[in-house]
Amino acid sequence: MAYKKIILAGGNGYLGGILAKHFSALAKEVVILARKPQPVKGNIKTILWNGKTEDVWVKELEDADLLVNLCGKNVNCRYTKKNREEIINSRVVPTRLLANVINKLIAPPKLWINITSATIYRHAEDQSQDEYTGEIGYGFSIDVCKVWENTFFENDTPKTRKIALRMGIVLGKNDGAFPRLLNLVKFGLGGKQGDGKQYVNWVHEQDAMRTIEWLLKNEKIDGIVNCTAPNAVTNKVLMDNIRKIYGIPFGLPSPAWLLSIGAMIIGTETELILKSRWVKPAVLLESGFEFQYGRIEHAIHDIISLSV
Repeated sequence: MAYKKIILAGGNGYLGGILAKHFSALAKEVVILARKPQPVKGNIKTILWNGKTEDVWVKELEDADLLVNLCGKNVNCRYTKKNREEIINSRVVPTRLLANVINKLIAPPKLWINITSATIYRHAEDQSQDEYTGEIGYGFSIDVCKVWENTFFENDTPKTRKIALRMGIVLGKNDGAFPRLLNLVKFGLGGKQGDGKQYVNWVHEQDAMRTIEWLLKNEKIDGIVNCTAPNAVTNKVLMDNIRKIYGIPFGLPSPAWLLSIGAMIIGTETELILKSRWVKPAVLLESGFEFQYGRIEHAIHDIISLSV
């Protein structure tokens, strides 16, 4: 085994499940910190925690190779006062708790990755935003990212390297955004959303996993890292490719006014669809990381071939 122990805090969701499966073949032990118990699956075990207080889970962090923090309430909701507070607290509180625990450990995790969001950058249709020159945007979702990252970096962890991984939209067959977009295509609604010119920063689930392992191996990388495919596409190009590869030539578009009504009905925000996220993974590319699925058509071909 390449690693002793991998810790996934809040790892019972979509991305956590993918990472657990990936690292189970590489590590002696994978530990998921979650609010609900799960049966042991091979070398993957779940330890209960509430993300707020120290308990028996603390000892699991000793001598871990990697800690990945995936905690956070889903932002796919209406931004009411209550939801705003929950979105922020569900990220800040576990992050601060983990920092306090790490600084008490004799042998803390070698690397701590906080999965943050590439949505921290401004609405961009003119040029890509990278870790060096990218401009931070404004609005609630950006405020969440800023306070989250500030909390992550507010205390030094001398024995633990830290990376805030600004993740794009993870595309895979089982969960996340792609099955929902594919359903729109299947029902003839897979046209552009809004004017279709907004960029979508995306990453294939396999490349998301490979990125995390790459960062674990490359000990000189720390700080802010973007995890998005190097070739962002517009919403129109994304939907065109899904339709073409799935074999449905036509899809009704969804104008912005209709999206606003739909967002209210299903309890979400149009910002999640209409904001232009054009993000470049400069640090990964400079370090020599090679994306297996760098182009959207290759990613969609792979996912659809697994879905049918």
